[in-house]
Amino acid sequence: MTRLHCGVDFGTTNSTVGLCAPGGAPHLIPLEGEQVTIPSALFFSLEDGSVHFGRSAVHEYMDGAEGRFMRALKSILGTSLMKETTQVGRDRMTFQGLIARFLRNLRERLETQHGEMPEHVVLGRPVFFIDGNEEADRTAQDQLEAAARAEGFKHVEFQFEPVAAAMNFERELNAEALALVVDIGGGTSDFSVLRLSPERSRAADRRDDILSTSGVHVGGTDFDRQLNIARVMPNMGLGSLTKDGKRHLPVWYFNDMATWHKINQLYTPRTMRDIQQLKREAAEPEKLDIYEHLLVHRSGHRLAAQVEKAKIELTDAAEAEITLKEPGLSLAVPVTRGEFDDASAELVGRIEIAIDDALAAAGVAAEAIDTVVMTGGGAQVPAVRRAAVIRFAHARIAQTDRFGAVGLGLAVDAARRFA
Repeated sequence: MTRLHCGVDFGTTNSTVGLCAPGGAPHLIPLEGEQVTIPSALFFSLEDGSVHFGRSAVHEYMDGAEGRFMRALKSILGTSLMKETTQVGRDRMTFQGLIARFLRNLRERLETQHGEMPEHVVLGRPVFFIDGNEEADRTAQDQLEAAARAEGFKHVEFQFEPVAAAMNFERELNAEALALVVDIGGGTSDFSVLRLSPERSRAADRRDDILSTSGVHVGGTDFDRQLNIARVMPNMGLGSLTKDGKRHLPVWYFNDMATWHKINQLYTPRTMRDIQQLKREAAEPEKLDIYEHLLVHRSGHRLAAQVEKAKIELTDAAEAEITLKEPGLSLAVPVTRGEFDDASAELVGRIEIAIDDALAAAGVAAEAIDTVVMTGGGAQVPAVRRAAVIRFAHARIAQTDRFGAVGLGLAVDAARRFA
């Protein structure tokens, strides 16, 4: 039996698991039915105590089942939230434990498909989990490694996600290329300048081929958040005044309701009391009725999913509508691509700076880049794509498997490291 090596891409939005034999072609294993990607989501049912993962978790939550929905857990790594616990059914769990529980599901799918558990695994990681804080960044990697080890991955190594995406793309090359890898994931954007070639691909140690890496804590969920804040939250009271006209309502309630990994933290009696008090003080209390509905029915993630859906529609369409219709609520907010571009301009600017940083660190001009490798779901956002390719009009723009390239590349890397 040919020995296969494993790469795991635990993503903010979606995850994949790749397998590869030494010198062979990588493949992704099915993780949910026939699907080789699985949303990085969990749902803990309060009705029967069951735990759901991926699309099943999203379906349970969207269908109104009673329970606890968790998503974008990768965004919490390295933050103060990792030191806290959260109520899940009758138990309190650490966020590291929740991440481990999701990784356990990936391990179980791997064992089902492969028949055994590979002892060695290469895990993907962003260039920076946390911007501008090396200690927190190291802590984030340590936390992810500990979660993986707790679930049976005995020998864990890491590879930068954009480097992994390049390793998979490199298999298609027949000549040397100087490439910029643009990886816009769910929670981070990473950029690497690399030398790629068929000859270099055979080397076990590729460190000399990595001319630079840079990254910024901006990803697809941040674009969702900015669109939500700009177009939806004003309908719930963001930016409105108190009755006396002397102050605006506090913004953090709205910012957190628009942030995937913070929504669950709002479902507390204290937040409900705060919102009810704000309704008594607000000049437009009817707007806060919508916010209160989200709290009562735990509909925050359902709204966030509709915002994400509109964002995706704006990839090809000039207009979209953010809708949330359920008993007691009928919300419909139109949005144009221009409004989305305006809402996300600051995020795109940070991506442009990170690209400039990668070029500067590599000591190369934009004209020297002959290939731009685009990967990650966020790379589909038109404003992001323009920012990523505008200075490389002369270069080949390679569009990889937007959700699977990293997992495939991690498997290739594992086969080379552990063969």
